[in-house]
Amino acid sequence: MDFIAGIEQWAWIGWLVLIAVFLVIEMMTLDFTFLMLSFGSVLGLVADLVGLPLWAQVIIAAAAAALFIFFLRPPLLHRLRRGEDPAKSNVAALIDLRGTALHDITNISGQVKLSNGDTWTARSADGVPILQGSRVAVSEINGATAIVRPVTE
Repeated sequence: MDFIAGIEQWAWIGWLVLIAVFLVIEMMTLDFTFLMLSFGSVLGLVADLVGLPLWAQVIIAAAAAALFIFFLRPPLLHRLRRGEDPAKSNVAALIDLRGTALHDITNISGQVKLSNGDTWTARSADGVPILQGSRVAVSEINGATAIVRPVTE
């Protein structure tokens, strides 16, 4: 019983450590998940300072963290991301981009000039050969190769 009494006597230090650890992890991830866990730990600390037993502190902290994650985190993420640039970038910007086959495109090789001016090695998306000069659209990017499909406009 002395061991459990010792844990309950010094539980506030454990709550402070959890709060600090969760806040440091949150600073590295910036996803609000660990921030919500630290808020739950704050309520666990408050429950300890009020004098509740350790099992009640853990239940309060876990329930509060779950409620914060499900009800407070989504609106915070929405507000954080409302000013993002909606324009696609990097590989996502190339998907469905049109182009012209510079050489015959097969399942193994080919070359395409995209409408943004880039020239890419290319492969046919469905394995059907695409003739030189045909209009194509990018289906996906696999490394440095554009997987293309023919388009009829």
